[in-house]
Amino acid sequence: MSDLATLSPDTMYLLLNYGVLPFWALLILAPVLKITDALVHSVAMPLLLGVTYAWLLATALWGPVAAPDGAGFATLDALLKLFSTKQALVAGWAHYIVFDLFVGAWIARDAQRVGLNHFALIPCLVLTLLVGPIGLLTYLMVRGLTGRGGWSLFEG
Repeated sequence: MSDLATLSPDTMYLLLNYGVLPFWALLILAPVLKITDALVHSVAMPLLLGVTYAWLLATALWGPVAAPDGAGFATLDALLKLFSTKQALVAGWAHYIVFDLFVGAWIARDAQRVGLNHFALIPCLVLTLLVGPIGLLTYLMVRGLTGRGGWSLFEG
């Protein structure tokens, strides 16, 4: 089996996409199991995915396939140049995956805390997986409209 350093950006993209799905399945289908707590509600997945993201970003910026001249984060044109390489694009995708799962886990914990019915939560989690901020916005609207947790911008 290849080690991580020799995986192509295409393979890494597929690994990220399919690798995160079991954790979303736990959030959606098995929210109260101990394994969901251990794998999704702990820092385990954000830590693993965060390290993967850091490695991908470092590879994109300083790896064997050099970032184009002028690539970076300072301007929109520089960002466009940066994401013109598959390595940087996969790193950016990993960024989305890390934060979407983190937000999905927070949504699930918050819904349990405020007593929101899990079935009302499922569409919010699916939207968070697919279009992160829209899923979070939908959850906050459901939370407010159901009177669970109110419209407060604060936890607790």
